[in-house]
Amino acid sequence: MRILFVCHGNICRSPMAEFVMKALVMARGLDSQYYIESAAASAEEIGNPIYPPAKRCLSQHGVQFDALKRTRQITRADYERFDRIICMDASNLRLIRRIIPEDPGEKIHLLMSYTGIGRDVADPWYTGDFEQAFQDILAGCEAILP
Repeated sequence: MRILFVCHGNICRSPMAEFVMKALVMARGLDSQYYIESAAASAEEIGNPIYPPAKRCLSQHGVQFDALKRTRQITRADYERFDRIICMDASNLRLIRRIIPEDPGEKIHLLMSYTGIGRDVADPWYTGDFEQAFQDILAGCEAILP
């Protein structure tokens, strides 16, 4: 299973989801069955590292991350490369539709839809609540796994 997590800038929520999911699959011995990345829906943060408060939140929960990770934007080619493209909010979906206008394989989903809750993962860049974002991301990632 190849999963791409997407948020607006790829500096907070989607890298948090990438590394939370990597930790979960490793803990379950499923890491050989999954390939996980993250990307941005927008171009404004390309090349930037994970936002420091997001790194702190991951560290506080014992989730290891790649400190060298840099932001990249989703591309049309990602649609073929990944089995699932999982967005953090409805705004991300709208931005992705400009890059990937059609979803014939029904690969593009909202993270929280896996939990049965049809809401966004609030952007901690604006809310300042990285803990709530982490808890939503954890719940969504756990719901994806078998």
